[in-house]
Amino acid sequence: MRTFVIRRLLALIPLLLVVTFLTQALLVASPGNYVDRMREGRQFSEEFIQQLTRQYHLETENVFVRYWYWLGQTLQGNFGYSFAYKISVWSLLWQRTLNTLLLAIASLLISWGLAIPLGMLAAVKRDTWVDKLAGIFSFAGLSIPSVFFSLLMLLFASKTGLFPIGDIHDQVYWGNFSPLQKLGDVLWHLVLPSMVLGLIGTAQFMRQMRSQTIEVLSQDYIRTAKAKGLSPSRILFRHAFSNAVNPIVTLFGFSLAFLLAGAVLTETVFSWPGMGRLTVDALINKDEPLIMASVVLLTVMLAFGSLASDILLAVIDPRIRLDGN
Repeated sequence: MRTFVIRRLLALIPLLLVVTFLTQALLVASPGNYVDRMREGRQFSEEFIQQLTRQYHLETENVFVRYWYWLGQTLQGNFGYSFAYKISVWSLLWQRTLNTLLLAIASLLISWGLAIPLGMLAAVKRDTWVDKLAGIFSFAGLSIPSVFFSLLMLLFASKTGLFPIGDIHDQVYWGNFSPLQKLGDVLWHLVLPSMVLGLIGTAQFMRQMRSQTIEVLSQDYIRTAKAKGLSPSRILFRHAFSNAVNPIVTLFGFSLAFLLAGAVLTETVFSWPGMGRLTVDALINKDEPLIMASVVLLTVMLAFGSLASDILLAVIDPRIRLDGN
């Protein structure tokens, strides 16, 4: 296990170098930069703009010079200063990453908590009304765009008043809340966006879980277990579950990456201050230090999500060993 983890972490180094270099090359190749926006606004002196340009080597079109400067600063723990947000990139990323992780974990708990039992139930009740109802739910979840589902949730919240609309916490009374009240307020604001992402993920995972469970239940060792007189529940949860859930666990890393970087529309609709919105805003503003740091963070998150799925797969299925034996 230790050797496997170390090998995967070492493989992350060249991956980061390649991804960040390509990102820097695209930034250099694209027209304009944030300094050009500053000149258009005429809110900053030319002396300050020239100083900023020299500091980040924005005057050169040589991608190697720009990348070498960024890499040297990053290796010293300096991710730079966000042009648009006027604060250090590290402070900004730390806050937004925690918000995104909170949303991602809540969404995964909802999707996995619903998809696994519902998928297994649909497989056991194959071709019955239960299976057909689950199929309708899955089809609807895959067909409805996330932005439309988010708008429906907002409409529901505005009509009923049961849930807050937008943001991560109450902007008016937040300063008067106790720590416990603050936690409850954040969790209450988390309900709608996590439900949107969680239910969409449920539709996808449930179809996968159903098909895998049906395939596993048709295997010879399942028929042997039935012939030995084992109870249906023991066969399902002891012998079929660990094999049927493997593909779902494999998708964990990719699901986490999607929730971290691909939930931009949901974060935008609900005004959730997460990494998705931050990365898109950085790209629009050509905020180069923030773009590079966001790419590093998202790549690391993807790698650790994939590593976590491999380790979890080995824990669930004892036949899988990570040491190559």
